[in-house]
Amino acid sequence: MAVEPKAEFTIEETNIFELLPGKMLDVQLNYPVKVRIKIPLIGYSLGKYIILKYPCEQKYGNYRDVLIEGNVAIVRYLVEGEHGKCFAFRSTISYITKYPDKLLVLTYPDKIENRQLRVQQRVTTHLPASITVTNEDPSLQDVKINGIISDISTKGCGFSFKTDKSSVVVNKRDIFVCVPIADGDDIKILAKVCNSRNEGGKVNVGIQFKDEDEQVKELLERLFIDPNAL
Repeated sequence: MAVEPKAEFTIEETNIFELLPGKMLDVQLNYPVKVRIKIPLIGYSLGKYIILKYPCEQKYGNYRDVLIEGNVAIVRYLVEGEHGKCFAFRSTISYITKYPDKLLVLTYPDKIENRQLRVQQRVTTHLPASITVTNEDPSLQDVKINGIISDISTKGCGFSFKTDKSSVVVNKRDIFVCVPIADGDDIKILAKVCNSRNEGGKVNVGIQFKDEDEQVKELLERLFIDPNAL
């Protein structure tokens, strides 16, 4: 049995922060107690400051003891793409606004670290597809989610779809990835959901193919992607 190579977690550094407003960030504060909250980005000024939405107290409770000016925050976020990367930086809460909305103003970081998450390179796509539940759960046989494959390799793919509910995610389970083709039945690939994130109504799902079978190869060939080049 072939052994899959270990991922290379080489840490790179930059000081460029490039995200669109609405991106969910994971914010960790360690004093006087350790808490982690997910809050959206409002905006930023390069080299000066980063503005985040103050967390909803109904969802996270009252964090006034840790959300104070001068407290250190560790911020993390994921960026999808060919390799998928996790970014992180250390900052300080410099100001908390109360008008016209309650916002957290963070100091601009001196450096932003990132590391590659995937062993294998993925190719960016915009391919209409759907995911369905396998036959192992008869109660969910009629569940079908339409969306797009945003990136793909021989090992897996990224799948995304839109929803009106900010709480919707896809549970970790076995699924089929179904891709319609013009001259025949759908290509149907057995896979499993590894992770799922809802960012302002857009759900991004990380999917791992169960096997590198003929269906995966056929799909890549139809996309004019050479499996041997990945």
